[in-house]
Amino acid sequence: MKDRLTKIRTDIQQFWSSRTKVQKMTYISSAVAVVAIAAFLTFFLSRTEYVPLYKDVSRAEIGRIKEQLDAQGIQSQVAPGGTSILVPKQQVDSLLVSLAAEGYPHTGTIDYSFFSQNAGFGTTDNEFNMIKLASMQTELANLIKGIQGVKDANVMITLPTQSVFLNESVESASAAIMLVTEPGHQFTEPQVNALYNLVSKSLPNLSTDDIKIVNQYSESIELKSGSSSNYIVDQMELKKNIEKDLQRKVQMMLGTMIGQDKVIVSVTTDIDFKQENRQENLVDRVDEDLDSLAISVQRITESFSGNGAVVGGVPEGEDPTDNRTNYVEGNNANGDYDRLEETINNEVNRIRKDIVESPYKIRDIGIQVMVEPPNVDDLNSFTSTEEVKSILKAIISTSIDKTYLPETITDQYWEDKIAISTQVFNGKVTPIDSASQTAIPWWVYVIGAVMLIVIIIVVFALFRKRKRDQELDEQLIIEEQQESIQIDDINTEQETEATLRKKQLEKMAKDKPEEFAKLLRTWIAED
Repeated sequence: MKDRLTKIRTDIQQFWSSRTKVQKMTYISSAVAVVAIAAFLTFFLSRTEYVPLYKDVSRAEIGRIKEQLDAQGIQSQVAPGGTSILVPKQQVDSLLVSLAAEGYPHTGTIDYSFFSQNAGFGTTDNEFNMIKLASMQTELANLIKGIQGVKDANVMITLPTQSVFLNESVESASAAIMLVTEPGHQFTEPQVNALYNLVSKSLPNLSTDDIKIVNQYSESIELKSGSSSNYIVDQMELKKNIEKDLQRKVQMMLGTMIGQDKVIVSVTTDIDFKQENRQENLVDRVDEDLDSLAISVQRITESFSGNGAVVGGVPEGEDPTDNRTNYVEGNNANGDYDRLEETINNEVNRIRKDIVESPYKIRDIGIQVMVEPPNVDDLNSFTSTEEVKSILKAIISTSIDKTYLPETITDQYWEDKIAISTQVFNGKVTPIDSASQTAIPWWVYVIGAVMLIVIIIVVFALFRKRKRDQELDEQLIIEEQQESIQIDDINTEQETEATLRKKQLEKMAKDKPEEFAKLLRTWIAED
């Protein structure tokens, strides 16, 4: 065994001494890398990863949960600050379920489940109202916590006291809310509107004016109302966008026909922002061929035949000598009387229309076009004026609201809305669409040049390193070939079979004397 270990050590020494310096460095670095990777994997695969089980909980509650986990023999850690507790990652889900079954965490708040768990007959009206108010506050706080960016919420609600008299006006409720938001989070206007609407719809008789919301930094979160100034700004922004869109279309069309750098377009609009809500109650016949459909008919017919009443006499209570008393004497006569009265109620179609007009209408458009002629020395060289006018007429007629177009459109109407002039441009104008696209800042070129220089340096270094490695490999190959070439000495005696046996016997006598002695005894006995 000792001889074998000695031989192995000798072979290792010979192998190591026969290696070059580069090979030795490669072997050492490879061994160190393997050991480091093995240690790294062993550390990260064998260690226990802890994740939060509960976060942002009171310290008293963390203490109760920690005590419960220790009683179950589960490893846990309390995070810095004492408001979070960490457990092994693979046990989080099972612990959440088991602790929830035992009633952890105890938040101390009352929700609507309190009524189903603690319903009884001994509760007074005041106690019931207090529990109801506390549960409403808890449920509203839970709703608000579901909004992105809100970590916690505290809600205080004030409900009006109901009066015993019916004629007294009902007071409105109010709500005060304190939010704990995530660091750096800013609510957008739609989020603020949704938050205020969520609170106002949760309670009766609660308007957005009676809601106050602040965050943990005492910053008020206000609901922006649509003021007149914002309305005017929106109108001007809409007008600008409409004009810009029309200008871009005209510029693109005329620029393709004439040249982008040979035309300038300006568009002005007159927009009616009046919005109309109109209700129409229309009545129409059931059938065009018939008068209508009769739903009820009443006919009264009277007839009389015989002597009529005698005309004449003295009015009762009047003095016949009075000049104001007049009467007509007549004779008895026979007569006939007929009377026919007919009442018909016809059914008609009743049509109700609730019409909401669009928020804006384009009343008028003016387009001004300036064109540079093909020959700058001759302003009359541009001959496509009529084609340009026809294009602009089509754009204006399809953009203006039809209610503002006259019944008969004359040439003067188009002259008032379209202006085309030919001028020589002193400077080229960048088109609208390509102004922001083709203008490349100077710093882009600087960054590109720096990156190009860095790439060239890296490529040069890689080629140089590859060349150095290639030269080193060639040198190693030459050294190995020189070591493998052995030149026999001419003075060395040629080894024969006898000399080889002699050397073997000498080595055996030196390394294994006992076996050598046995061999000699065997030879002597044979002789």
